[in-house]
Amino acid sequence: MSERKTVGKSLLEQLPGIVAAGKRQAAQILEQLEGRNRVSLQTRELVVPSKDMANFDLFRQAQQTEAGGDIAPADGQLNRLVYGDNLLAMAALLAGDEDTPSLRGRVNLIYIDPPFDSKADYRTKITLPGTTIEQRPTVLEQFAYSDTWSDGTASYVAMIVPRLVLMRELLADTGSIYVHIDYRVAHYLKIILDEVFGRDSFVNEIVWPGAIGDSSAKNKKFIKSHDTLFFYRKDPTKVLWNDVFQAHAESNEKRLKADEFGRYRLGPIDNPGGGGYLYDLGLGEKPPAGGYRMPYETAQKWLAEGILWVKAGRVPQKKIYLNAEGVRSRDVWSDIQTLQKGETTGYGTQKPGRLLERIIRASSDEGDIVADFFVGSGTTAAMAERLGRRWVVSDLGKPATMVTRKRLIDQDAKPFLYQAIGDYQVEQARSTLGRSFRVGDLAKVVLDLFGALPLPPEDNVNGSLGRLPNSRTLVFADSPSKLTTTSTLRRAQGYRDSKLGGFDRVIVLGWNFSAGIGQDIANLQDSNLEVLVIPPDLLDRLKKKGADKLASEVRFASLQYLEASVVSRKETSDGEDLRVDLRNYVLLSPEAINLDQKNRAALQKVMNNEPLALIEYWAVDPDYDGEVFRSVWQDYRGNTENDDDALRVTTTARLQLPNKDGARRVCVRAVDVFGFESEVVIESVEVER
Repeated sequence: MSERKTVGKSLLEQLPGIVAAGKRQAAQILEQLEGRNRVSLQTRELVVPSKDMANFDLFRQAQQTEAGGDIAPADGQLNRLVYGDNLLAMAALLAGDEDTPSLRGRVNLIYIDPPFDSKADYRTKITLPGTTIEQRPTVLEQFAYSDTWSDGTASYVAMIVPRLVLMRELLADTGSIYVHIDYRVAHYLKIILDEVFGRDSFVNEIVWPGAIGDSSAKNKKFIKSHDTLFFYRKDPTKVLWNDVFQAHAESNEKRLKADEFGRYRLGPIDNPGGGGYLYDLGLGEKPPAGGYRMPYETAQKWLAEGILWVKAGRVPQKKIYLNAEGVRSRDVWSDIQTLQKGETTGYGTQKPGRLLERIIRASSDEGDIVADFFVGSGTTAAMAERLGRRWVVSDLGKPATMVTRKRLIDQDAKPFLYQAIGDYQVEQARSTLGRSFRVGDLAKVVLDLFGALPLPPEDNVNGSLGRLPNSRTLVFADSPSKLTTTSTLRRAQGYRDSKLGGFDRVIVLGWNFSAGIGQDIANLQDSNLEVLVIPPDLLDRLKKKGADKLASEVRFASLQYLEASVVSRKETSDGEDLRVDLRNYVLLSPEAINLDQKNRAALQKVMNNEPLALIEYWAVDPDYDGEVFRSVWQDYRGNTENDDDALRVTTTARLQLPNKDGARRVCVRAVDVFGFESEVVIESVEVER
């Protein structure tokens, strides 16, 4: 921040330094793509959309997708929805991994709509049975956004520069980028886009009737009534373009005529300045005062073709037939205005599908890759899917990824991956503590914030052990690069019993947890073992405020816990029928959620009376391998195909599956209305014959 914050300088004066710093940041990311510390994506779910009853075909789709069969594209890369910071997501896409090759130079179209309004209220309204709760953004989202605005527009510009550089690296040579931008910053962004992509790569400024501004009479100015898009190509000499059309102007309708060849209007063929061709067609027509603009031979040819309109006593005119598709699109899209009926998702900044349809049709072909790194309500992915394009989208907001996933399932999309930044906390630690940080350094920070004192070096394990003052309580801070599993908990029990003559209890602080960790804790039946979640936004907050100011604010929350069971697994004439029930859901402490007192009380009431009403989405993998969750059945709030209740999920899943010898390992995953995920694994499910 200090690199770009210069007292007394205007933003225009700061701009060269901001752009240079952003380019350096992008260059550092690009240099690290081949190193051992490169960013990777972790697959959280392979989604095979089925919002009703999973069947044989869907199950085989999941298997074929994994095996690179007909469902997967020729290069094996599935569509992807990524949760997390788009700078890290793009770094991972550029780097690639052993399963998915790099997308560098392979993306055909990018559309982005970065959020702008620094004073906007981004609270989310969650409607539950009997109440509506307003949730403020998660602290992760708040800090990411406040960092974007800490120095006003200068910070916003500094945020976008390195991201635009990485987007250019992702684009194919024939690729295009459309940037939806607020009028208050558009002029600055135009300069930056010229710098990153080149002035010759600028194609169009597009205007459309977006959100209407404040129309009250107290504002002594014109009412804001349009939004702006900047359209650039990576290489202006390598063009991918498909003509798109707008409807003919309604004002022309009264002047239109029609014959067996279609609708047409009449156009003048006289020579207005005089000196034109003079001749008589012999059809009783009135010759134009200035003569004709074409020779006699052309007029005879047009007559033979039926495109010359001649009427006695009138000046002849030419029939100009209208293209049935409309007129080639102008750069003012006044024909695209509001969301269509049934299109709204309830997401505040949702854009009309027709807007993205026009962009995608114009600048990509079927099978091309379309990307959006501020996906919001998911319109880009939904429209790319509908138009036969492949897509990669990401967002930092949990609500955005939840809405997008549901939207794609709702339209029966092809199988896609839901991914997150692998080792997200490690990447944030490198950003906060330096690229050479050690896990022990981070463990010490976590223990300090928890209020634990480190054990002596000879008894400490990578600096991960501490004790609470004036107590016999051991604290173990697990590594951000590992999953906290049953073996982690057993190791912590061992430390409790052996270190410094033994402690009475142990608290495990974890970042990432294995599937079914709640079950594992319950199975250990150890009242002197407690497991708490390190806030996932801790490092962002640490970077913003520092450890001293942060210590009083950090809350380490308990894990959420899901209960589910297999009701039956029965053999049928053509396979198996599997039924799974949700039993209970225990949400982590409401104090860990960003709610005011009134909304927290309303939430507590729902938790007590109907905990399963908090489930936003749940899915079933009937053959979980312990690595990739393959959901072949899903339900979510708002889906009324399983029942008529839009505020609750159905609590029973029915899956029709192929026969399988031996036991099944069934995994159930749920996401609550706040975006918290939980899983339960049901082992050794035998078939009933």
